[in-house]
Amino acid sequence: MGTPDQRFSFLDYDFSDRHQGKVRKNLREMDLKHGDQAKRMPSQPVTPRAGFTLPVFACAGAIAALQHLLIQHDLTADADASGLSTVPLQGGMAVTFNLVEPAKAVTIPIEQLAALSATRALAITRSDPGDNLDLTRHTPIWSQVELNPDGQTEPLVIAGGEGIGKQLGRDGEAAIYSYAQRLLRENLLPLIPSGMKLRVTITLPEGQALALRTSNAAFGVVDGLSLLGTSGLAQPLSAPGQLEEYREQLRVKAAIYDSLVFCIGENGLALAPALGLAPERLVKTANWLGPLLAEAGLLGVQQILLLGYHGKLIKLAAGIFHTHHHVADGRMETLCAIAASQNLPHALLQQLLDSPTVEAGLGLLQKAESVVPVYEAMAQRIDRRSADYIRKQSEASVSVGAVLFDRQRQVIVKSAMAQQVWPSLCRPAS
Repeated sequence: MGTPDQRFSFLDYDFSDRHQGKVRKNLREMDLKHGDQAKRMPSQPVTPRAGFTLPVFACAGAIAALQHLLIQHDLTADADASGLSTVPLQGGMAVTFNLVEPAKAVTIPIEQLAALSATRALAITRSDPGDNLDLTRHTPIWSQVELNPDGQTEPLVIAGGEGIGKQLGRDGEAAIYSYAQRLLRENLLPLIPSGMKLRVTITLPEGQALALRTSNAAFGVVDGLSLLGTSGLAQPLSAPGQLEEYREQLRVKAAIYDSLVFCIGENGLALAPALGLAPERLVKTANWLGPLLAEAGLLGVQQILLLGYHGKLIKLAAGIFHTHHHVADGRMETLCAIAASQNLPHALLQQLLDSPTVEAGLGLLQKAESVVPVYEAMAQRIDRRSADYIRKQSEASVSVGAVLFDRQRQVIVKSAMAQQVWPSLCRPAS
């Protein structure tokens, strides 16, 4: 007889019924009864593969294209290539360079490389986000470089080509954000020969089509995708193997504390200490809220505070306990239904239903001065459905409270239960 870990997958929790919850409880009780007499199989968790964000591939291509030009013109002696190298790869080549954030060297394959003229070259890479659900998987990234372009006075100019989004709030400026800018500058500036200028143009041939499947337009980015991210690594938060790591973290903390804070992502983890919550009680869940809520019940946790972006936690109000958009959505329908329960005018309900994002819906409610009743009802529903979910899966009674914040990390609402469990989760007064 194996342990519960080997006999079933916690992935099933997201789609299980009451019978499945009873099966899990019975297996757990059987292990407790037999103790060391039970035969236990060695655990072999699958570690999900991390990948890289789009800026990394854009930078790799730019480095390869620039090095190609420098070799053609015998200018490599004039460039500081410390920490950089071009290495052969089966079927092509690759470049090794520093990710900056984190500060580590990585090697990225170059799919195609060619000189376009005496002063221009193009390199093509292909996105690899690792074991993530990511719509940019395998999409090509074109990095074109040009030496000494006419009229350029700056040593390095980074431009967005076809498929790179334009920021409406910044006069159409290319959506190439701070990490991408820093990565390109820190790796390319040392390579530019003294007295020369370089222009880099990043193109995503499939960017416009892919952007139609995102909410970019609602946030003022049109006609393409963004080169964003705060790091070069794309952590596999949506991959099934990642759940095992989160379960292990939960087990460790549940053995010490009976009250925990569940944070979906980095925003919640960063906000929690600022709100006075004890860092040692924080548990990162990513999109795996259902399995981790159920496991918390099995582990005997008594109180859980859900701290998350309202655009994620709203799904729990609809009974959706895996919050990745590939699994289910219905956010605007849920927001509209909750607003209707508060007797908001029909015209406003129609606007909410037609809103492109929950952030836009929140803005409509703010204008109508209706945020408090709607979001209090939403938080109460999240609390109730989460506690019911845990009870159904583990037959455990756990108090669950929700705290929802917006994109600026401003708290919108704390449920009544959240306020009740809050004191037990805060750092002791010094």
